[in-house]
Amino acid sequence: MSKERTTVEQRWVLALTSIGSVMVALDVLVVAAALTTIRQDLGATMEQLEWTVNAYSLSFAMLLMTAAALGDRLGRRRTFAAGLTLFTLASVGCALATSVPLLIAARAVQGAGAAVVMPLAMGLLGAAFPPERRGWAIGIFSGITGLAVLGGPMIGGAVTEGLAWQWIFWINVPVGLVAIPMVLRRIPESRGAARRLDPRGATLITLAVLGLVWGVVRGAVAGWSSLEVVGSFVAGALLLGGFLAWEKRAEQPMVPLSFFRNRAFSAGNAAGFFLSAALFSAVFFVAQFMQAVLASGPLKAGLQLMPWTATLFVVAPVAGRLVDRIGERPLVVTGLLLNAIGMAWIGLVADPGVRYGALVAPMIVAGCGVSMAMPAAQSAATGSLPREAVGIASGIYGMMRQLGGAVGVAILAAVFATNGGYGSPALFSAGFTRALVVCGVLSLAGAAAGAGIARRRTEPPSVPAPALVDSLVEEVG
Repeated sequence: MSKERTTVEQRWVLALTSIGSVMVALDVLVVAAALTTIRQDLGATMEQLEWTVNAYSLSFAMLLMTAAALGDRLGRRRTFAAGLTLFTLASVGCALATSVPLLIAARAVQGAGAAVVMPLAMGLLGAAFPPERRGWAIGIFSGITGLAVLGGPMIGGAVTEGLAWQWIFWINVPVGLVAIPMVLRRIPESRGAARRLDPRGATLITLAVLGLVWGVVRGAVAGWSSLEVVGSFVAGALLLGGFLAWEKRAEQPMVPLSFFRNRAFSAGNAAGFFLSAALFSAVFFVAQFMQAVLASGPLKAGLQLMPWTATLFVVAPVAGRLVDRIGERPLVVTGLLLNAIGMAWIGLVADPGVRYGALVAPMIVAGCGVSMAMPAAQSAATGSLPREAVGIASGIYGMMRQLGGAVGVAILAAVFATNGGYGSPALFSAGFTRALVVCGVLSLAGAAAGAGIARRRTEPPSVPAPALVDSLVEEVG
């Protein structure tokens, strides 16, 4: 194959994988600015709004590693195109949903499509570009996806206010219809080392997490001592124990438990879990606060989040470079402490009469903190293992982050429902302030976990500091 032809193929791979990533990235935060409108239009309860977010996160988390293994076995191009197809069809389902249960079901299918798209996009990039150009390609991919993440609330607000909330999903359809045949035509097929699937492990962990999250979500409604809630927690705990027992004896486990003997890997994953719990839950509530208490429209609410989200684009690349100089632990601990301060600060000042200007400084502090901690936590988790284990380590870290997001939303929603509601700005503010303080506590737990990361190794990690896409998209995807 000529060099010119190779370059053309590489450009197609970069362009088409970026398009798939942008579709997934936009549908993460684009929903945040539309939550209030969806609640009013479909009559959704707080519990139902949670599931519009958590259904996506849970299916994403549980299927991510299985999808990556299927892609290596069946062909990355074919599997990537199948993921785009599923995501596009699910977007149609979201747009046509006439009730909250239908929207939740379609969001779960969207999460399954996203779980296929994201790891296969990275796999296709890795196969298409040689090591000396791979960093450049991932950097372009990361920048494009990062812009989509940052623009999500603003785009979601503009579409919701200018058209209707359904259009935040409709916009995926023409993009998917163009991209899917182009993927099949322009991207060369590639495969990885065949890995045996672990359906029993995937089923056990899926049901375990579902049981635990269901108990948290239903606690404020059904009562924490009710048979439903207690039974959910017990079932979830038993299934989790069964998962750990199975993974310990499985020949090719989905999650090799031996990895967790590595201190940096365990601490990095724990920090990533709590970071996601704080970030997902904060996005879920702050966007609604702008509309419910400050009376902002969806577009204005999206713009008002920019001092917070824009820090990701500015600070995260700098933090990624600092990882190689000072190590992961200082950045994870300092970043999550700053996020805790910012969240608690917002929780303390966010009364019904607060002006938007009073929220800008704490949003910047929190955003800078998250942006510092994100790349460092991922570097600790994926750079602490041998090179041949990086792929599965990255998948485990992505799964832990998605699970953290689902758990965080469930916990803060339970706190909100216990202390407030949607009846008035004052009632919303009462629940919101307490929820944001708990968000700060989750960040402190992440900082404590990050303190367990071993000091910087004398040799550089086998993998460079992660690209912005790994820190942004999977964090809120």
